[in-house]
Amino acid sequence: MKKDLRIVFFGTPDFAVESLKAVVESGRNVVAVVTAVDKKSGRGQKIQESAVKQYAISKGLLVLQPNNLKSMEFYDELKALQADIQIVVAFRMLPESVWNMPPLGTFNLHASLLPKYRGAAPINWAIINGEKQTGLTTFFLKHQIDTGNVVYQEQLSISEEETAGSLHDRLMNAGGPLVIKTLEALENDRIKLIPQEELINDIEHLPKAPKIFKADCKINWSKPVKEINQLIRGLSPYPASWTQISNPMSEKTLGLKIYEAKTTAIVRSDEAIGNIRIENQKIFVAALDNYLEVEVLQLEGKKRMMAKDLLNGFNLEEYSIHMS
Repeated sequence: MKKDLRIVFFGTPDFAVESLKAVVESGRNVVAVVTAVDKKSGRGQKIQESAVKQYAISKGLLVLQPNNLKSMEFYDELKALQADIQIVVAFRMLPESVWNMPPLGTFNLHASLLPKYRGAAPINWAIINGEKQTGLTTFFLKHQIDTGNVVYQEQLSISEEETAGSLHDRLMNAGGPLVIKTLEALENDRIKLIPQEELINDIEHLPKAPKIFKADCKINWSKPVKEINQLIRGLSPYPASWTQISNPMSEKTLGLKIYEAKTTAIVRSDEAIGNIRIENQKIFVAALDNYLEVEVLQLEGKKRMMAKDLLNGFNLEEYSIHMS
């Protein structure tokens, strides 16, 4: 049994904190934590420390915040720590000189059942694409991103009401135990690696999870309501799906973010796609097949609110979806 492995942990957001917490609370030897540099944000441009840094400092851990992962200064600093193993959770891509440094290598926790949904946004794309299940994978890093040999996987189901936010939290909480399970296998020489090639049935149709841009978040109302709702849930609460509404009388166009909606059995007949219908303080928008009920939204220049609250102070009936 390999006792007291020297561990360096790489991570930045909340998602990574639960895994770091699990390693620290298990009594293992975390010799350093590597995280993003502090950033200015908000109206006051206050310095914001990453969630991982805040937790690491609270536990008295050494924190490294390199500007450049390829710099000799960082390389020497990392090498001096003499880590046996490195763990990566929600961090940017590492150069080979870094991930190949420890004798036991570097393993990553990824929020999908690899080889499905390789990339930066696996949680979002799984919901957008209507998947019924997803999960977590621990795997060892190699040259191509998210392609290394798999150690363990854990499946989680995706409900019809699941949002990116709720799935994020469930995966985050399940991540810590899987990281510990992987460490225990390493410590007891029970690692069995599975090449991802053995898990691929159809490489041509393997779903990917690229970074999400603003254009990916725009709602196409010419699609069925089920697909539109999947997009809304898959982008909620961040970065959020969006559309535009326009008033033909004033020629005014406003942006509109949608955070929560639900499919309905209200069939679109002769109404144009994008038609907005208001009934009983509820907002309905015509899609390809049926109307979608919009429940939580944010109009440009206003706060996020329930549909009925927006209708109390804004005449949405004067508007329709701006389709261009």
